[in-house]
Amino acid sequence: MLIIDTALAQRQRLGQPIRVAMVGAGFMGRGVALQICRYVPGMELVAIANRTLSQARRAYEEAGEPGAREVDSVLALETCIQRGQPAITEDALLLSRAAGIDAIIEVTGAVEHGAHVVLEAIRHGKHVVLLNAELDGTVGAILKVYADRAGVVYTVSDGDQPGVTLNLARFVKGLGVKPVLCGNIKGLHDPYRNPTTQEAFARQWGQNPSMVTSFADGSKISFEQAVIANALGMEVAQRGMLGPTVAPGTPISKAAEWYPTERLLSGGPGIVDYVVGAEPGPGVFILGTHDDPIQQHYLKLYKLGPGPLYCFYTPYHLCHFETPTSVARAVLFQDAALAPQGAPCVEVITAAKIGLRAGDTLDGIGHYMTYGLAENYAVARAQNLLPLGVAEGCRLLRDIPKDQALTYDDVLLPEGRLVDQLRQEQEAYFGLAAQPSPLAVSEASLSVG
Repeated sequence: MLIIDTALAQRQRLGQPIRVAMVGAGFMGRGVALQICRYVPGMELVAIANRTLSQARRAYEEAGEPGAREVDSVLALETCIQRGQPAITEDALLLSRAAGIDAIIEVTGAVEHGAHVVLEAIRHGKHVVLLNAELDGTVGAILKVYADRAGVVYTVSDGDQPGVTLNLARFVKGLGVKPVLCGNIKGLHDPYRNPTTQEAFARQWGQNPSMVTSFADGSKISFEQAVIANALGMEVAQRGMLGPTVAPGTPISKAAEWYPTERLLSGGPGIVDYVVGAEPGPGVFILGTHDDPIQQHYLKLYKLGPGPLYCFYTPYHLCHFETPTSVARAVLFQDAALAPQGAPCVEVITAAKIGLRAGDTLDGIGHYMTYGLAENYAVARAQNLLPLGVAEGCRLLRDIPKDQALTYDDVLLPEGRLVDQLRQEQEAYFGLAAQPSPLAVSEASLSVG
Protein backbone atom coordinates (compact mmCIF):
# COMPACT_ATOMS: atom_id res chain seq x y z
CA MET A 1 0.00 0.00 0.00
CA LEU A 2 2.95 2.31 -0.57
CA ILE A 3 0.88 4.50 -2.89
CA ILE A 4 -1.42 5.28 0.06
CA ASP A 5 1.22 7.00 2.17
CA THR A 6 2.30 9.15 -0.77
CA ALA A 7 -1.28 10.20 -1.47
CA LEU A 8 -1.93 11.04 2.18
CA ALA A 9 1.27 13.06 2.38
CA GLN A 10 0.08 15.06 -0.62
CA ARG A 11 -3.27 15.75 1.08
CA GLN A 12 -1.35 16.93 4.14
CA ARG A 13 0.82 19.29 2.08
CA LEU A 14 -2.22 20.74 0.36
CA GLY A 15 -4.07 21.23 3.64
CA GLN A 16 -6.88 19.02 2.37
CA PRO A 17 -7.06 16.15 4.87
CA ILE A 18 -9.57 13.35 4.52
CA ARG A 19 -12.28 13.97 7.10
CA VAL A 20 -13.53 10.84 8.78
CA ALA A 21 -16.02 10.18 11.56
CA MET A 22 -16.28 7.07 13.69
CA VAL A 23 -19.22 5.25 15.27
CA GLY A 24 -18.18 3.25 18.33
CA ALA A 25 -15.59 4.02 21.00
CA GLY A 26 -14.88 0.66 22.55
CA PHE A 27 -11.53 -1.12 22.69
CA MET A 28 -11.07 -1.21 18.92
CA GLY A 29 -12.55 2.23 18.31
CA ARG A 30 -10.12 3.84 20.74
CA GLY A 31 -7.28 2.18 18.86
CA VAL A 32 -8.56 3.61 15.57
CA ALA A 33 -8.83 7.10 17.10
CA LEU A 34 -5.29 6.88 18.44
CA GLN A 35 -3.92 5.76 15.08
CA ILE A 36 -5.62 8.49 13.04
CA CYS A 37 -5.00 11.36 15.43
CA ARG A 38 -1.34 10.63 16.13
CA TYR A 39 0.08 8.70 13.22
CA VAL A 40 -1.77 9.40 9.96
CA PRO A 41 -0.93 12.63 8.15
CA GLY A 42 -3.51 13.79 5.66
CA MET A 43 -6.47 12.47 7.69
CA GLU A 44 -8.56 13.95 10.50
CA LEU A 45 -10.98 12.27 12.88
CA VAL A 46 -13.60 15.01 13.10
CA ALA A 47 -16.25 13.28 15.22
CA ILE A 48 -16.98 10.19 17.33
CA ALA A 49 -20.42 8.87 18.18
CA ASN A 50 -20.99 6.47 21.05
CA ARG A 51 -24.00 5.56 23.17
CA THR A 52 -21.91 6.30 26.28
CA LEU A 53 -20.63 9.80 25.66
CA SER A 54 -17.81 9.53 28.18
CA GLN A 55 -16.25 6.75 26.13
CA ALA A 56 -16.20 8.96 23.02
CA ARG A 57 -14.50 11.71 25.02
CA ARG A 58 -12.04 9.16 26.42
CA ALA A 59 -11.12 8.04 22.89
CA TYR A 60 -10.19 11.58 21.90
CA GLU A 61 -8.31 12.25 25.14
CA GLU A 62 -6.25 9.06 24.84
CA ALA A 63 -5.44 10.09 21.27
CA GLY A 64 -4.12 13.45 22.48
CA GLU A 65 -7.16 15.48 21.41
CA PRO A 66 -8.78 16.93 24.56
CA GLY A 67 -11.59 19.44 24.47
CA ALA A 68 -14.03 17.64 22.18
CA ARG A 69 -17.38 19.42 22.02
CA GLU A 70 -20.63 17.60 22.67
CA VAL A 71 -23.18 18.14 19.86
CA ASP A 72 -26.80 17.14 19.43
CA SER A 73 -27.66 18.47 15.96
CA VAL A 74 -26.33 18.30 12.43
CA LEU A 75 -25.80 22.07 12.44
CA ALA A 76 -23.70 21.93 15.61
CA LEU A 77 -21.62 19.09 14.21
CA GLU A 78 -21.05 20.87 10.91
CA THR A 79 -19.98 23.99 12.81
CA CYS A 80 -17.39 21.97 14.73
CA ILE A 81 -16.08 20.48 11.49
CA GLN A 82 -15.72 23.92 9.92
CA ARG A 83 -13.85 25.20 12.98
CA GLY A 84 -11.59 22.16 13.22
CA GLN A 85 -12.90 21.22 16.67
CA PRO A 86 -13.41 17.50 17.46
CA ALA A 87 -17.02 16.63 18.22
CA ILE A 88 -18.70 13.86 20.21
CA THR A 89 -22.33 12.80 20.23
CA GLU A 90 -24.69 10.06 21.36
CA ASP A 91 -26.56 10.25 18.04
CA ALA A 92 -24.61 8.30 15.41
CA LEU A 93 -26.97 9.37 12.64
CA LEU A 94 -25.68 12.93 12.94
CA LEU A 95 -22.36 11.67 11.60
CA SER A 96 -24.10 9.98 8.69
CA ARG A 97 -25.99 13.14 7.77
CA ALA A 98 -23.51 15.98 8.35
CA ALA A 99 -21.69 17.69 5.49
CA GLY A 100 -17.92 17.85 5.54
CA ILE A 101 -17.33 14.16 6.32
CA ASP A 102 -15.80 11.98 3.61
CA ALA A 103 -16.13 8.57 5.27
CA ILE A 104 -17.70 6.80 8.22
CA ILE A 105 -15.90 4.09 10.19
CA GLU A 106 -18.43 1.75 11.85
CA VAL A 107 -16.81 -0.25 14.65
CA THR A 108 -19.62 -1.31 16.98
CA GLY A 109 -20.22 -4.96 16.05
CA ALA A 110 -23.96 -4.24 16.39
CA VAL A 111 -26.10 -5.37 13.47
CA GLU A 112 -29.35 -3.40 13.79
CA HIS A 113 -27.73 -0.15 14.93
CA GLY A 114 -24.94 -0.53 12.39
CA ALA A 115 -27.43 -1.05 9.58
CA HIS A 116 -29.13 2.28 10.36
CA VAL A 117 -25.81 4.13 10.49
CA VAL A 118 -24.41 2.62 7.30
CA LEU A 119 -27.55 2.99 5.22
CA GLU A 120 -27.94 6.62 6.28
CA ALA A 121 -24.27 7.31 5.51
CA ILE A 122 -24.66 5.81 2.04
CA ARG A 123 -27.77 7.90 1.42
CA HIS A 124 -25.76 11.01 2.25
CA GLY A 125 -22.91 10.16 -0.09
CA LYS A 126 -20.32 8.95 2.43
CA HIS A 127 -17.92 6.08 1.99
CA VAL A 128 -18.25 3.35 4.63
CA VAL A 129 -15.47 1.36 6.31
CA LEU A 130 -16.58 -1.51 8.55
CA LEU A 131 -14.93 -3.13 11.53
CA ASN A 132 -18.22 -5.00 11.84
CA ALA A 133 -18.15 -8.38 10.11
CA GLU A 134 -21.44 -9.23 11.81
CA LEU A 135 -23.24 -6.53 9.83
CA ASP A 136 -21.58 -7.38 6.53
CA GLY A 137 -22.20 -11.09 7.01
CA THR A 138 -25.91 -10.44 7.58
CA VAL A 139 -26.91 -7.75 5.05
CA GLY A 140 -23.68 -6.76 3.34
CA ALA A 141 -24.82 -7.84 -0.11
CA ILE A 142 -27.75 -5.43 -0.21
CA LEU A 143 -25.78 -2.62 1.48
CA LYS A 144 -23.23 -2.97 -1.33
CA VAL A 145 -26.08 -2.55 -3.84
CA TYR A 146 -27.14 0.67 -2.10
CA ALA A 147 -23.53 1.90 -2.06
CA ASP A 148 -23.02 1.19 -5.76
CA ARG A 149 -26.19 3.09 -6.62
CA ALA A 150 -24.98 6.06 -4.53
CA GLY A 151 -21.51 5.99 -6.07
CA VAL A 152 -19.70 5.40 -2.78
CA VAL A 153 -17.35 2.69 -1.54
CA TYR A 154 -18.59 0.11 0.96
CA THR A 155 -15.76 -1.94 2.43
CA VAL A 156 -14.65 -4.10 5.32
CA SER A 157 -11.47 -2.75 6.91
CA ASP A 158 -7.87 -3.61 6.20
CA GLY A 159 -6.19 -5.12 9.25
CA ASP A 160 -9.25 -7.11 10.29
CA GLN A 161 -8.74 -10.75 9.31
CA PRO A 162 -11.14 -10.69 6.33
CA GLY A 163 -9.41 -7.62 4.93
CA VAL A 164 -6.00 -9.20 5.42
CA THR A 165 -7.22 -12.32 3.63
CA LEU A 166 -8.58 -10.36 0.67
CA ASN A 167 -5.35 -8.41 0.31
CA LEU A 168 -3.48 -11.72 0.29
CA ALA A 169 -5.96 -13.18 -2.21
CA ARG A 170 -5.44 -10.23 -4.57
CA PHE A 171 -1.68 -10.70 -4.28
CA VAL A 172 -1.96 -14.44 -4.93
CA LYS A 173 -4.24 -13.98 -7.94
CA GLY A 174 -1.82 -11.39 -9.27
CA LEU A 175 0.81 -14.13 -9.39
CA GLY A 176 -1.45 -16.26 -11.57
CA VAL A 177 -2.25 -18.58 -8.65
CA LYS A 178 -5.89 -19.59 -8.10
CA PRO A 179 -7.00 -19.44 -4.44
CA VAL A 180 -8.92 -22.61 -3.56
CA LEU A 181 -8.99 -22.26 0.24
CA CYS A 182 -8.95 -19.13 2.39
CA GLY A 183 -8.13 -19.95 5.99
CA ASN A 184 -7.91 -18.38 9.41
CA ILE A 185 -5.49 -19.44 12.18
CA LYS A 186 -7.11 -19.74 15.63
CA GLY A 187 -5.75 -20.55 19.05
CA LEU A 188 -9.05 -21.65 20.61
CA HIS A 189 -12.47 -22.88 19.54
CA ASP A 190 -15.13 -23.82 22.10
CA PRO A 191 -18.76 -23.12 21.19
CA TYR A 192 -19.86 -23.20 24.84
CA ARG A 193 -17.75 -20.30 26.09
CA ASN A 194 -19.72 -17.34 27.48
CA PRO A 195 -19.04 -13.90 29.01
CA THR A 196 -18.55 -15.45 32.45
CA THR A 197 -15.87 -17.88 31.30
CA GLN A 198 -14.13 -15.13 29.30
CA GLU A 199 -14.42 -12.34 31.87
CA ALA A 200 -10.89 -12.63 33.28
CA PHE A 201 -9.28 -12.65 29.83
CA ALA A 202 -11.38 -9.69 28.74
CA ARG A 203 -10.46 -7.74 31.87
CA GLN A 204 -6.76 -8.48 31.32
CA TRP A 205 -6.85 -6.82 27.89
CA GLY A 206 -9.46 -4.14 28.57
CA GLN A 207 -11.97 -5.74 26.21
CA ASN A 208 -15.69 -6.48 26.26
CA PRO A 209 -16.42 -10.01 27.56
CA SER A 210 -19.12 -10.65 24.95
CA MET A 211 -16.79 -9.62 22.13
CA VAL A 212 -14.09 -11.92 23.49
CA THR A 213 -16.69 -14.69 23.75
CA SER A 214 -17.68 -14.29 20.11
CA PHE A 215 -14.09 -15.14 19.17
CA ALA A 216 -13.90 -18.12 21.50
CA ASP A 217 -17.28 -19.67 20.63
CA GLY A 218 -16.72 -19.51 16.86
CA SER A 219 -19.32 -16.88 16.05
CA LYS A 220 -16.76 -14.26 15.01
CA ILE A 221 -14.74 -16.60 12.80
CA SER A 222 -17.97 -17.79 11.19
CA PHE A 223 -18.80 -14.20 10.25
CA GLU A 224 -15.26 -13.47 9.13
CA GLN A 225 -15.10 -16.50 6.87
CA ALA A 226 -18.61 -15.87 5.53
CA VAL A 227 -17.57 -12.34 4.63
CA ILE A 228 -14.56 -13.70 2.74
CA ALA A 229 -16.67 -16.32 0.97
CA ASN A 230 -19.17 -13.69 -0.12
CA ALA A 231 -16.38 -11.53 -1.51
CA LEU A 232 -14.72 -14.35 -3.48
CA GLY A 233 -17.63 -16.63 -4.42
CA MET A 234 -16.54 -19.44 -2.11
CA GLU A 235 -18.38 -22.00 0.04
CA VAL A 236 -17.91 -24.04 3.20
CA ALA A 237 -17.09 -27.73 2.94
CA GLN A 238 -19.64 -28.54 5.66
CA ARG A 239 -21.75 -26.76 8.26
CA GLY A 240 -19.42 -25.14 10.77
CA MET A 241 -16.40 -25.64 8.46
CA LEU A 242 -13.84 -28.43 8.86
CA GLY A 243 -11.71 -26.65 11.45
CA PRO A 244 -8.91 -29.17 11.99
CA THR A 245 -6.93 -29.02 15.24
CA VAL A 246 -3.17 -29.56 14.96
CA ALA A 247 -0.39 -29.81 17.49
CA PRO A 248 0.49 -26.39 18.90
CA GLY A 249 3.25 -24.78 16.90
CA THR A 250 2.67 -26.80 13.74
CA PRO A 251 3.74 -24.55 10.82
CA ILE A 252 0.98 -23.33 8.57
CA SER A 253 3.10 -24.34 5.57
CA LYS A 254 1.77 -27.87 6.17
CA ALA A 255 -1.84 -26.73 5.66
CA ALA A 256 -2.26 -28.67 2.39
CA GLU A 257 -2.19 -31.87 4.48
CA TRP A 258 -5.24 -30.91 6.56
CA TYR A 259 -7.94 -30.37 3.95
CA PRO A 260 -9.53 -32.59 1.24
CA THR A 261 -7.17 -32.30 -1.71
CA GLU A 262 -9.65 -33.79 -4.16
CA ARG A 263 -12.24 -31.16 -3.28
CA LEU A 264 -9.73 -28.32 -3.60
CA LEU A 265 -8.54 -29.53 -7.00
CA SER A 266 -12.00 -30.27 -8.38
CA GLY A 267 -12.32 -26.96 -10.19
CA GLY A 268 -15.45 -26.00 -8.24
CA PRO A 269 -15.85 -23.05 -5.89
CA GLY A 270 -13.09 -22.71 -3.34
CA ILE A 271 -13.80 -23.02 0.37
CA VAL A 272 -13.27 -20.95 3.48
CA ASP A 273 -12.12 -22.65 6.67
CA TYR A 274 -9.86 -22.38 9.71
CA VAL A 275 -7.32 -24.32 11.74
CA VAL A 276 -6.72 -24.43 15.50
CA GLY A 277 -3.20 -24.53 16.87
CA ALA A 278 -1.03 -23.75 13.84
CA GLU A 279 1.64 -21.07 13.74
CA PRO A 280 1.95 -18.20 13.07
CA GLY A 281 -1.22 -17.19 14.81
CA PRO A 282 -3.31 -15.20 14.64
CA GLY A 283 -2.76 -15.01 10.92
CA VAL A 284 -4.42 -15.95 7.66
CA PHE A 285 -3.45 -18.30 4.88
CA ILE A 286 -4.43 -19.26 1.35
CA LEU A 287 -4.00 -22.54 -0.48
CA GLY A 288 -3.74 -22.01 -4.21
CA THR A 289 -3.03 -23.89 -7.43
CA HIS A 290 -1.17 -23.09 -10.63
CA ASP A 291 -1.74 -24.86 -13.96
CA ASP A 292 1.51 -23.86 -15.66
CA PRO A 293 4.24 -26.54 -15.18
CA ILE A 294 6.99 -23.99 -15.78
CA GLN A 295 5.62 -21.72 -13.08
CA GLN A 296 5.21 -24.76 -10.83
CA HIS A 297 8.94 -25.33 -11.23
CA TYR A 298 9.64 -21.74 -10.19
CA LEU A 299 7.32 -22.02 -7.17
CA LYS A 300 9.20 -25.12 -6.05
CA LEU A 301 12.51 -23.27 -6.49
CA TYR A 302 11.16 -20.43 -4.33
CA LYS A 303 10.42 -22.88 -1.47
CA LEU A 304 6.64 -23.11 -1.96
CA GLY A 305 6.91 -26.89 -2.26
CA PRO A 306 6.12 -29.36 -5.05
CA GLY A 307 2.41 -28.54 -5.28
CA PRO A 308 -0.24 -29.06 -6.40
CA LEU A 309 -1.32 -26.86 -3.45
CA TYR A 310 0.81 -23.88 -2.52
CA CYS A 311 0.47 -22.14 0.84
CA PHE A 312 0.68 -18.36 1.20
CA TYR A 313 0.19 -16.68 4.55
CA THR A 314 0.24 -13.40 6.43
CA PRO A 315 1.50 -13.92 10.00
CA TYR A 316 -0.49 -11.17 11.70
CA HIS A 317 -3.53 -8.94 11.48
CA LEU A 318 -3.15 -5.46 12.89
CA CYS A 319 -6.79 -4.35 12.99
CA HIS A 320 -6.96 -0.67 13.95
CA PHE A 321 -3.44 0.09 12.72
CA GLU A 322 -4.60 -0.54 9.15
CA THR A 323 -8.09 0.96 9.24
CA PRO A 324 -6.91 4.38 7.99
CA THR A 325 -5.52 2.62 4.92
CA SER A 326 -9.05 1.48 4.09
CA VAL A 327 -10.35 5.02 4.47
CA ALA A 328 -7.69 6.33 2.09
CA ARG A 329 -8.30 3.52 -0.42
CA ALA A 330 -12.01 4.34 -0.47
CA VAL A 331 -11.80 8.14 -0.56
CA LEU A 332 -8.77 8.59 -2.80
CA PHE A 333 -8.88 5.54 -5.06
CA GLN A 334 -12.49 4.22 -4.87
CA ASP A 335 -11.02 0.85 -3.91
CA ALA A 336 -12.56 -1.56 -1.41
CA ALA A 337 -10.42 -3.84 0.71
CA LEU A 338 -13.33 -6.30 0.79
CA ALA A 339 -16.95 -6.14 -0.31
CA PRO A 340 -19.57 -8.73 -1.33
CA GLN A 341 -19.30 -9.69 -5.00
CA GLY A 342 -23.03 -10.24 -5.44
CA ALA A 343 -25.49 -12.72 -4.00
CA PRO A 344 -24.42 -14.21 -0.66
CA CYS A 345 -22.64 -17.58 -0.78
CA VAL A 346 -22.28 -18.32 2.95
CA GLU A 347 -24.61 -17.51 5.84
CA VAL A 348 -23.94 -17.52 9.60
CA ILE A 349 -26.77 -19.48 11.20
CA THR A 350 -27.88 -19.67 14.83
CA ALA A 351 -27.26 -22.71 17.05
CA ALA A 352 -28.32 -23.20 20.67
CA LYS A 353 -25.43 -22.91 23.12
CA ILE A 354 -27.64 -24.30 25.88
CA GLY A 355 -31.08 -25.87 26.00
CA LEU A 356 -33.55 -23.06 25.21
CA ARG A 357 -37.15 -22.75 26.38
CA ALA A 358 -40.27 -21.45 24.70
CA GLY A 359 -40.82 -17.85 25.72
CA ASP A 360 -37.10 -17.08 26.07
CA THR A 361 -35.82 -13.95 24.32
CA LEU A 362 -32.53 -14.60 22.57
CA ASP A 363 -29.54 -12.60 23.75
CA GLY A 364 -26.79 -11.18 21.55
CA ILE A 365 -23.77 -12.51 19.70
CA GLY A 366 -21.11 -13.75 22.11
CA HIS A 367 -23.51 -14.09 25.02
CA TYR A 368 -25.03 -17.10 26.80
CA MET A 369 -27.70 -18.60 24.55
CA THR A 370 -26.44 -19.00 20.98
CA TYR A 371 -23.37 -19.39 18.80
CA GLY A 372 -22.84 -19.06 15.07
CA LEU A 373 -22.06 -21.65 12.40
CA ALA A 374 -21.08 -20.95 8.81
CA GLU A 375 -23.40 -22.68 6.33
CA ASN A 376 -23.80 -22.46 2.58
CA TYR A 377 -26.45 -19.88 1.77
CA ALA A 378 -28.50 -22.19 -0.43
CA VAL A 379 -28.78 -24.70 2.40
CA ALA A 380 -29.66 -22.03 4.94
CA ARG A 381 -32.45 -20.71 2.71
CA ALA A 382 -33.78 -24.16 1.81
CA GLN A 383 -34.00 -25.08 5.51
CA ASN A 384 -35.28 -21.64 6.56
CA LEU A 385 -32.44 -21.33 9.09
CA LEU A 386 -32.28 -18.29 11.36
CA PRO A 387 -29.28 -16.01 10.67
CA LEU A 388 -27.31 -15.18 13.80
CA GLY A 389 -27.30 -11.53 12.79
CA VAL A 390 -31.06 -11.29 13.26
CA ALA A 391 -31.40 -13.63 16.26
CA GLU A 392 -30.97 -11.12 19.07
CA GLY A 393 -34.31 -10.06 20.51
CA CYS A 394 -36.28 -12.90 18.90
CA ARG A 395 -38.75 -14.74 21.17
CA LEU A 396 -38.76 -18.52 21.08
CA LEU A 397 -41.99 -20.26 20.15
CA ARG A 398 -40.83 -23.74 21.20
CA ASP A 399 -38.11 -25.51 23.19
CA ILE A 400 -34.79 -25.96 21.38
CA PRO A 401 -32.22 -28.56 22.50
CA LYS A 402 -28.55 -27.70 22.88
CA ASP A 403 -26.61 -27.49 19.58
CA GLN A 404 -29.73 -27.55 17.37
CA ALA A 405 -29.85 -24.99 14.57
CA LEU A 406 -32.76 -22.56 14.88
CA THR A 407 -35.17 -21.75 12.06
CA TYR A 408 -37.41 -18.79 11.40
CA ASP A 409 -40.31 -21.06 12.35
CA ASP A 410 -38.88 -21.35 15.88
CA VAL A 411 -39.03 -17.64 16.69
CA LEU A 412 -41.10 -14.50 16.76
CA LEU A 413 -39.23 -11.55 15.26
CA PRO A 414 -39.31 -8.13 16.93
CA GLU A 415 -41.36 -5.57 15.08
CA GLY A 416 -40.02 -2.83 12.84
CA ARG A 417 -36.36 -3.76 12.53
CA LEU A 418 -34.35 -2.43 9.61
CA VAL A 419 -32.24 -5.60 9.46
CA ASP A 420 -35.32 -7.68 8.66
CA GLN A 421 -36.36 -5.24 5.95
CA LEU A 422 -32.88 -5.37 4.44
CA ARG A 423 -32.88 -9.17 4.55
CA GLN A 424 -36.15 -9.20 2.64
CA GLU A 425 -34.77 -6.73 0.07
CA GLN A 426 -31.58 -8.76 -0.25
CA GLU A 427 -33.40 -12.00 -0.98
CA ALA A 428 -35.75 -10.31 -3.43
CA TYR A 429 -32.95 -8.44 -5.24
CA PHE A 430 -30.85 -11.56 -5.73
CA GLY A 431 -33.79 -13.89 -6.34
CA LEU A 432 -33.06 -15.93 -3.22
CA ALA A 433 -36.45 -16.01 -1.53
CA ALA A 434 -37.21 -19.73 -1.68
CA GLN A 435 -39.22 -19.53 1.54
CA PRO A 436 -42.12 -17.26 2.53
CA SER A 437 -40.81 -13.94 3.78
CA PRO A 438 -39.73 -14.18 7.41
CA LEU A 439 -41.39 -10.81 7.91
CA ALA A 440 -44.69 -12.64 7.62
CA VAL A 441 -44.08 -13.99 11.14
CA SER A 442 -43.89 -11.06 13.49
CA GLU A 443 -45.62 -9.76 16.58
CA ALA A 444 -47.73 -7.54 14.36
CA SER A 445 -48.92 -10.35 12.14
CA LEU A 446 -49.66 -12.67 15.05
CA SER A 447 -51.74 -10.00 16.77
CA VAL A 448 -54.05 -9.59 13.79
CA GLY A 449 -57.36 -11.39 14.31
